[in-house]
Amino acid sequence: MSDPVSDGPESRSAVTDAEVEALVRGICFKTGPPRSLGVELEWLVHELRKPWLPVPPERLRAAYAALRSLPLSSALTVEPGGQLELSSAPAASLMECIRAVSADLDAVRASLGEAGIGLSGYGHDPWNPPRRYLHEPRYDAMENYLDRAGPEGRRMMCCSASVQVCLDAGYEEPGPLGHGRRWWLAHQLGAVLVAAFAHSPLALGRPTGWRSTRQSLWAAMDPGRSGAPPLGGDPRMTWARHVMDAPVMCVRAETGPWRVPDDMSFRAWTRSAEPPDRGDLDYHLSTLFPPIRPRGHLELRMIDAQPGDDGWIVPLAVTTALFDDPQAAETAYRAVKPLSERAGSLPAPCNPLWVAAARDGLSDPELRDAATVCFTTAAEALPRLGATAEVRRAVARFFERYVARGRCPADDLLLRVQGRDIRPGGEDARFDGEDIRFHGKDIRT
Repeated sequence: MSDPVSDGPESRSAVTDAEVEALVRGICFKTGPPRSLGVELEWLVHELRKPWLPVPPERLRAAYAALRSLPLSSALTVEPGGQLELSSAPAASLMECIRAVSADLDAVRASLGEAGIGLSGYGHDPWNPPRRYLHEPRYDAMENYLDRAGPEGRRMMCCSASVQVCLDAGYEEPGPLGHGRRWWLAHQLGAVLVAAFAHSPLALGRPTGWRSTRQSLWAAMDPGRSGAPPLGGDPRMTWARHVMDAPVMCVRAETGPWRVPDDMSFRAWTRSAEPPDRGDLDYHLSTLFPPIRPRGHLELRMIDAQPGDDGWIVPLAVTTALFDDPQAAETAYRAVKPLSERAGSLPAPCNPLWVAAARDGLSDPELRDAATVCFTTAAEALPRLGATAEVRRAVARFFERYVARGRCPADDLLLRVQGRDIRPGGEDARFDGEDIRFHGKDIRT
């Protein structure tokens, strides 16, 4: 969610709706041979010794100040709820990306550990209600806007974390690596990735009924902001129209609170008495959160944060293999093509396929079958991409533990709930009927 955009307006030069569409078509799909990739990792931050407890803001500020002095190759940003995000630089290979981010994470964990702070890879905070850490005009406006539709937006802002894989848009020409095929594949394969890597079945200590509560929040939010455009037609044209018709979240101001308009599309803004400028367009693009966001490259945003220090490597490796190896991309396309009928005409993430993926994970037979094919072909492709034996073993272990059994990481958490041990170590938890209480505090939903 954190994007490198200005916190205030720049010198104004109004843009027309035709100019905006032309700009969006030109900047959002930059085609060419797939040569680089990246990953953005969001982490929940907590007390190291008692991971169910959030870190007080004053300690978090001091710890983050220390992090900014580290010589990292990744960009370090902070999400509204205090979640930490590391965004890798574009890498020329899978292993280059893994090595660079792993080194950065080692440094970050060591620095945070000195302050008694740890990182956890859950797609949604299993224990705590939303609590905003950053109080800035843009996040005040975002919260104001999202609250109009319900509580899901605030929970997304403050309680969610993900693994976001960034891939080149692909060739201009058709074929397994063509940008049109990769755009379509991302929206169908995305449901398989949601199901396989679902890891957010709890909120306030109790099951929510979803394997990926995080994904359920995106589906419940404003579809003009979190939904995908229709898949028919040229991706550039459909995305440009989607951008123009999407609601404006806020209008930036030099001082004071930012204005949150009522039901104004960006297209309507360009035709108003005070039209937007290029900076306003750039900011508007940063406030759209579809599951696949074109930003010159393709940003796949649907994968929950994963358990373990290195759990993020598996979705990065599998996704990269299925998109950047031509043979694997063709096999994945054939594997997920039957799922498109189930998706129907509704865009992701609100269509029946994506809803089933978030709710049921790989207990859904069709998603399990597609995941089995996709993970198998990814494993075959990884040696061709230069993946080390260690990375290949991690993918194989994930396949055996989850995919082959129709399970996902969320199922481990649900088993711990049934065993009445939902925290690392299980200390100081007690259950009272249907209530779950931590240190005597009732946190029922």
